[in-house]
Amino acid sequence: MKVRVIEEQRQDSFFSTRDLLPGKIYDVIEITPKWKWYRIVDESGEDYMYPPELFEIVEE
Repeated sequence: MKVRVIEEQRQDSFFSTRDLLPGKIYDVIEITPKWKWYRIVDESGEDYMYPPELFEIVEE
C-alpha cells in the first residue's frame, strides 16, 4: 500500500513527525493487527509506526 502524508495532520500530530515530508508518498511495509498503524521507512532511513490519520491512501 502507498500513502501520502497529510500536512495539516502532520503539523497537529501529538507524535513526532519531523522525519515525514509533507505530501510525500511512502510505502507501508506493515499494518499492525491491533492498532492498524502503518510501519513506514521515513526520511531517517529507519522504519517507525505511525497512526493512519496522518496519511491518505493513494494505492491499495
